[in-house]
This record gives sequence, structure tokens and C-alpha cells, in this order.
Amino acid sequence: MEAYKRWVRRNRDYVHSLESLANGLTWLLPERFSESEIGPEAVTSVLGIITSVNDHIIETTPTQMHMGHVQPSSFPLSLFITLLKDLETMVEVAAQQFYGDDKKWNFIAITEATKVLLRLALFRNSGYKMLLHGGENTNDGQDSDVSDSQHRNGLLPKPWQHQVPGNIKNYHGQNPSNLEGRALSALNRFGQSARTVSEPTWLYRVQRQQAIMDPPTIVAEKPSLSSFLSEKGVPGGLFLMGEMMFVLRPLIYVLLIKKYGTRSWFPWLTSLTVDLISNGIISYITILRQNSNEFRLSNLEKHELKRRKLLWALYLMRDPFFSKYTRLRLDSTQKVLEPVPIVGLLTEKLVELIIGAQTRYTYMSGS
Repeated sequence: MEAYKRWVRRNRDYVHSLESLANGLTWLLPERFSESEIGPEAVTSVLGIITSVNDHIIETTPTQMHMGHVQPSSFPLSLFITLLKDLETMVEVAAQQFYGDDKKWNFIAITEATKVLLRLALFRNSGYKMLLHGGENTNDGQDSDVSDSQHRNGLLPKPWQHQVPGNIKNYHGQNPSNLEGRALSALNRFGQSARTVSEPTWLYRVQRQQAIMDPPTIVAEKPSLSSFLSEKGVPGGLFLMGEMMFVLRPLIYVLLIKKYGTRSWFPWLTSLTVDLISNGIISYITILRQNSNEFRLSNLEKHELKRRKLLWALYLMRDPFFSKYTRLRLDSTQKVLEPVPIVGLLTEKLVELIIGAQTRYTYMSGS
């Protein structure tokens, strides 16, 4: 296993190219959306698992100074969630083929319940911070009040810069009467500007991950639920409720579909209502407390809220809305473009892929 890790880390660009090519070719597999789809989905799931494991290996590359005493890498909850999402479509397809359309929802519900437990555990372990990308990305709570452009322009210290003691930086950089300090400060600013221009994005990502892997000796204690609520008060309780509603929403939706069926509007409207309330609560708290440090969102958390809002577009692809409205628009668009050479053929293929993907809950779940 260690030999494989070393190979992946040395050939990361080659590995990423192969993964992208292989994942793209899976859409050309025969009978992609037919009744006997277990084979193609199994290939897709295996490729997804390999990709996720390789990404984890690359992101946990040890630093040079710690190569001599590398500790065994942990298997984080975020990776469990990613692997489960890689497997969920194959589980749905296999359950549908072997147990039928109605009983497949039992297996989907078990999958969603497992993701709920993992996300709640991750939410607790993170100190009740907002889950990023459904828990697949780590929320380190940094960069709470700065823009992404400051990172790109080098206005923020990068992980390795925190290793310099604060009293040394203050001595050299904040004393205007110290010529040596002013010279060192100017050289430091010049060096950081050059470093920002010359370093590629993937290198900063690896160095940031290394900084997370090698935390300082003083580790902040993660708050318990009672201490979090006592410190944050009512807004903290509302934040917890909003995040838990976001986590529980897919499971609620599946259980309602299992009871009322995909033709009913009740699961669709209930899921949309939970999404709106969850996002509304968190947005309200952050706007209400924007001048305090209690609920100031980091850039990653702001992007996460935008991502959650974009996921609302998937409601257009879920029954009964899809069968009553979206499907009719797709068919009419295809008929209009059908006489156009090449464009008509591409439109037909695109509509076929969209309709096929819509039949899978896991493709349109947004969970």
C-alpha cells in the first residue's frame, strides 16, 4: 500500500488525467440507462472509489521534514461519505433490479440514513461548524472575514508563514526607526509577491493540506453541545437547527416517497420547504450577527450557502414536477431543433441522457 501511495504522489498529474478519461468513457458504456445497468454502474462506482482514494492520498502527502516518521494516515469521516456517495447509485440500480421499484426505496433509505449518521458525527467532531459539500470537504473555519482575492494577491499569510514567531515579525516590521527592520520587511513583501505569482494552485492546495495535517502544539478544544449552546445562545440553537434540517432533508424526502410515491406532490413540497427554511435560518443568523464574530462566515462557508441554493434547481428534475412540466419543455425543444443538422442529433442525445439520469434518485438527490 505504501508503494502505491508513493506512486500516486509522484505521478499525480498522470493519475488525474487517467481518472478524467476513464470517468468520461463510462458515459459511453452500452445500456447505460437500461434495465441491466448493474455492470456499467459497478464500473463507475469502482472508478469513483479509486478517484476518491487517490485524492485522499495526494491531499495527505507528508512534508519533507516529517518523512522519517510518518504516522499511519487516518480514515476520516469525510472520506467515508465520499465513498458512500460513489456506491449509492450502484446500490439503487441493484436494488431496483433484484427487488423492484417499490422495495428499492428501502435500500435508498438505509443509504441516506447512513449518510445522516456520518454527517452528524462529522458535524459534532468539527465543533458544530457548517458542513461543506455535504461533509466531503473539511471546514477549518479560517478566512472568516476576507475575500478570495486576498489569497490570490498574497495579502494573507500562507500556512508556512505562521511558523515565524509574532514578536520577531513585530520587531522587524513595525518599528519605523529600525532601518534593518524596514529593509527586511520590504524584502519579505517582495518575496511573498514573487512567491504568489510563481507558485501553482495545486502546490498551495498541498501546502494548505500539510498545514492542516501538522497543526500547532496548542490545539483548541472542541466545544460540547451544551457549551456551544451556552456560548452562542438562541442564535446558536437556530444555527444547529438549520444545519440539522439540511442534513436530515434527504432522508425525510426518501421516507415520504416510500410512503406516498413519486407521483405525490407532498414529498416534493416538504423537501423544498425544509430546504428553504434551513437556508433561511442560517442566512438570517449571519445577517443579524454580521457585525459580531459569533457567526461570521468564512469564504468557504459563503460558497457553501451559494452551492446549496444552486441545488434547488434539481427540484425541476424531480417528479412530479419533471413529468408535468420539465419533460414537456425538453420534448418541445427537441422537436424544434430536430431538423437542424448536427444540432438536432446532439440535442436528441442530450435529452436522452437527461431523461435517463432523471430516473435515478441518486443523480437528482443533491445529497
